[in-house]
Amino acid sequence: MYDPLDEVGTKEGFGEDFFENENEPPEAWEIEQKNQRMLRRHKEFRIAAEYVAAALADIPEVQKVALFGSVAVPLQEEIPRFWRFCHFNCDILHECMDVDLAVWMSDLENLKSVQKARARALNKFQEERQFGVAHHQADVFILELGTNRYLGRLCLYGKCPKDKRECLVPDCGRFRFLQQFVGFRFYPDALADEAVIVLYDRQTSLEIQ
Repeated sequence: MYDPLDEVGTKEGFGEDFFENENEPPEAWEIEQKNQRMLRRHKEFRIAAEYVAAALADIPEVQKVALFGSVAVPLQEEIPRFWRFCHFNCDILHECMDVDLAVWMSDLENLKSVQKARARALNKFQEERQFGVAHHQADVFILELGTNRYLGRLCLYGKCPKDKRECLVPDCGRFRFLQQFVGFRFYPDALADEAVIVLYDRQTSLEIQ
């Protein structure tokens, strides 16, 4: 989706849209413009999650898909990373940076198909919505069916192992395309009922249309 703000200059070190009056507090219309941009981004990311969930539903091993994180809940105001808004302590709506999907699987031997399905879904989303979501912006967290135990994250590389430094993390690639991260901890409360949107559940045949 084209956004004219993307063509405005940036403040070094902040990646910030700014205007000629960069040393003055943001005006009301600028705050509103930012908020509308964040709402649009939030909406498109949520739709992108639905595209990915629909694609994953075709994989027999995928039992359930849920959206969690900032895209799954109403946006809250905060001091942002943007230079002028940060400098003048001006709140705007949270900026969503990626889509977080929890995926429960009955078997981990077919993760390459999950990887391909994510790619197809995001390509289709971009073609139909004219809004790009990169593959690395759609994080797939693999969970154990029946326990909710975090197992790892779907890798972005097309080969496993890729002979990268990241591949040296203990247990990374124990199941092909299941990536591990040093020091990463998945908190179970991230999947609290009020913090998730179930997009697909094979047991109940629930799928967002």
